[in-house]
Amino acid sequence: MTTTTAYREQVLHEINTLPEEYLPYLLQLVQTFRESISLKPANESLHQGWHEAQINHVTP
Repeated sequence: MTTTTAYREQVLHEINTLPEEYLPYLLQLVQTFRESISLKPANESLHQGWHEAQINHVTP
């Protein structure tokens, strides 16, 4: 069994032990997590960086 599979099984076990009424909150948490770790498209990232440079919001 690979590590990824082991983690997946642990996550699924935890989900299966949750009461049904908590599932919408868990879904929202997982979606927010996935969105926070996903890379933005290059053009969006460039646009944000250019905006921050224009307002002098830069860090060394």
